[in-house]
Order: sequence, then C-alpha cells, then structure tokens
Amino acid sequence: MYTTASVCSDPMIATPPPRGTLAPQTVSPLPLARNARIHGVQLLACASHTPALCRTNEELQATLGVDGEWVERRTGIRERRLAPPGLATSDLCYSAAVRCIERAGIARREIDLLIVATVTGDMAVPSTACILQDRLGITCGAFDLQAGCSGFIYAVATAAQFVQSGAARRCLVVGGDTASRIIDPTDRETFPLFGDAAGAVLLGPEDRGHGLLAYQLGADGSGAHLLYRAAAGSRFPLTCSPEDAPNRYVHMEGRAVFRWAVKTIGDSTAELLHFAGVQADDIQMFIPHQANQRLIEALGHRLGFPRERVYSNVHRYGNTIAASVPLALDEALAEGRVHRGDLVLLTGFGAGLAWGSLLLRL
Repeated sequence: MYTTASVCSDPMIATPPPRGTLAPQTVSPLPLARNARIHGVQLLACASHTPALCRTNEELQATLGVDGEWVERRTGIRERRLAPPGLATSDLCYSAAVRCIERAGIARREIDLLIVATVTGDMAVPSTACILQDRLGITCGAFDLQAGCSGFIYAVATAAQFVQSGAARRCLVVGGDTASRIIDPTDRETFPLFGDAAGAVLLGPEDRGHGLLAYQLGADGSGAHLLYRAAAGSRFPLTCSPEDAPNRYVHMEGRAVFRWAVKTIGDSTAELLHFAGVQADDIQMFIPHQANQRLIEALGHRLGFPRERVYSNVHRYGNTIAASVPLALDEALAEGRVHRGDLVLLTGFGAGLAWGSLLLRL
C-alpha cells in the first residue's frame, strides 16, 4: 500500500507517501477471499434506528448548490438522515440495540458478547462498544470492528464463531456510523452520497436447520488508495494545522470503486452461492450494501436476480456505511419483503478494499 524506499538502515521503515495520500497501485486482479460453512447460529431479532433530521436533494441544492436531479440520476439517492450536533455514533447504536433486544424478548443480562462495526467511533479510545455496553448496563466482552462498509458482515461472521463454538449464547452485533462527520460538507460530489444510521441483530444458537449457512470474507489492500480517510491515525496524526483540514475527510475514487464492486463482488458472491450449493433462483431476497442504485442494479443483474428480489432503500438513506445492511434487512422484514424461513443473501463491500457476504435462512 505504501512505497518501500528505505530512509535508514532499518529495511522495515518505509518512506511514507505525501501527507494525506496513499500511494496508488494497481488493484489485485484476483479476489482474496475465503468461504466457510456455519451451523447452529440463528438470527433472533433485528432492528434499526435513523436520526429524525432529513435532508432532501432539494435542500442540499439550496444550501450546497448541488444539482438534486443529477444526484438522483447518478446515484438513486433522494434524501438522507443526518445526526444533529451532539448526537454520536453510540447514540444511534443504543437506540437500535434497545429495540433489537426488546424484539428478541430477552433480558439484557443474557447478552454475553457485544460487537460494534463502525468507522466513526465516538472517540479514538475507548471503543464505541464499551461506551454502548455501559449505557446498556450489560456485563460482557465488548469491542469495535473496523471493516468499512463490509463491517457488519465481518462482525456477524465473528460473533457467529462464538455462538457456534459454545463460547457465547447471545451475541449482539451493531453496525452504526455517523458518516456525515467524516465527509467534507462542502464537497458537492461526495457529501450527498452519505447518511447516518445504526442497525442491530441478536445471534443465538439453534438446531432446526435455520440460521446462518455460509459466509465469505475477502480483502484486497492494494485498493486502499481508492477509498480512505488519511487523518487521525498513527501515520497521519490529526493536527490543528490548516493544511491538514482536507485529511479529516474521506477521499473516494467513485468510478474505480464502482468498477471494482461490480466485478469482484459479483464474482465472489456467485462463488459463495456455488460453495453453498445454492442457485440464484433459491434466494428470496438479495440485500446488498446500499451505496448506489446503479451499483445495486448492476450487481443484481450480474448475479441473475430479478429486480423484485433485490432490496434497495438507498433512495431514503444514502450510504450509511456499517449500518447499511442491517438497516436494509430490518426494513425488508418490516415491509413484508422477506419472511421467516426465506433464504436471504447479504453482501457488504467498501474501504479496504474489503467485502463480505452472508447466506442465511431467516
């Protein structure tokens, strides 16, 4: 990911790229992914939460000067929810988590693992999971997981290992992001694409043939330069210097990410279905990461899913990063688009470049 010219006698120390940039390289031509089967793990409940504050394309046109019709034509996005000042990622996660626990009908003390998938934690330290754990009043292991827009899938796959092994019986997984805090509010091309939200699921053991069936996790770090936020890490510490201001925000090569997603996610998801012995016709609903309507349609077409079996709510919320997939799953359930017993395919993809897909019977 970085240039490797030595700056001293230690060959492990590399010359970093210019501040705020990643050295561009060619994305690897082959997916770096692993498929795995899983059994004995069920999704017990699902819930989501979005802020009340809604910003339409027309409002952004008035305040930012962006062409609202162009945004919808290009992305399918018509509006997005934005967290007001003072509302943090843990607040969104808390609302989704409480609703999920209530729907599961369990006591909070029964939860013995909490994972929060996010790229916009409340603070650098401690983890947002620990903040959420305290607010929920539960006693269990808690940690954050950072895998960009695929973070929720990674977190569910991780929690499932605890349930399958018997190390835990009730695992709460929350995907939440306040994307609006890391997107340049003056950027007409990027700011309209994102929104804030949280979604949660509760996992537990089951032995009736339902639940999680198979998953795939993949990553290709050679594409890290296509989608990143430079500042606030150990390589580019956050400072108050005016020239560092742009580094606070996400940099994205949208066209390149689009091309990568259609090819890599299309191929790798088809590979997962083949691994699981499932045909596209067997899937009742395909719920991909909600990044862009054209991308969602392209993936559905590549995988052979008719439009009515590809779920999309990107027009209402935009790209909500780690909250995207659980938010879409929760709404698909609420709208009666999917039911208990249906075979559902979930896919997340984004920064890293990382991706994950999950096949489950609800």
